[in-house]
Amino acid sequence: MLKKERQALILREINIHNKVILTDLSAKLEVSEDTVRRDLQELAEAGKIIKVRGGALSKSYHVYSYKENEIYAYQEKTIIARKAITLLRDGMLVLISGGSTNLELARILPADLRITFLTNSLSTAMQLQEHPNSETIFLGGLLSKTTGIAVGGEVVRTLHDIKPDLCLMGVNGIDATEGLTENDFEVVTIKKAMLESSKKIAALTIAEKLNSVQNLRVCKLNHLDYLITELDPAKEELAKYRELGIELM
Repeated sequence: MLKKERQALILREINIHNKVILTDLSAKLEVSEDTVRRDLQELAEAGKIIKVRGGALSKSYHVYSYKENEIYAYQEKTIIARKAITLLRDGMLVLISGGSTNLELARILPADLRITFLTNSLSTAMQLQEHPNSETIFLGGLLSKTTGIAVGGEVVRTLHDIKPDLCLMGVNGIDATEGLTENDFEVVTIKKAMLESSKKIAALTIAEKLNSVQNLRVCKLNHLDYLITELDPAKEELAKYRELGIELM
């Protein structure tokens, strides 16, 4: 595989999953970790990714001052956000995770909605704070330098003491058999606590993440109430998920 092709595949993985781990890329591409490390360095120097210890992040991971051209699959994520907004009602307590799709949802919320949001994502909290009629509760804890989300026991304990009406959960990997998966243990711990505390769960994902699996399982898909993608729910790509009895949007 030529370097140009390899770097294009690396960039696609980073953009789809927001965060990648060097060792996982090495195994997937069947090249040495040193080769992947050099590729990540070159992509970072070109301004295409954010290189972090042991891997890399999508540039959209830290976007708060919105630049549409820096958001991967921006149009698709906007469609998903608009669909998710139809689940919101005045007076609800809504738990919302991080991720660029949820950030877009926070940006385009109708101004007249009166909702209390809880989030452990700093960028999502900052965007929600601009909403004129909704309240934002930041679930504070140890702030991860790479992801910009609060993690740790304090967040988990808080989640155990609340009962949100709805959880809007961003997705890393999703598969009809393997369920929701992640590549960060701390994120898995937080998402499991979100699942346990919430009355309803909606997973938000672009279609490119369908049928992808990461190393750590969050849950099987029978825990979900809604699966929201940019696709028409009748599309063949969603057939396996439709069979599981999840409401597709």
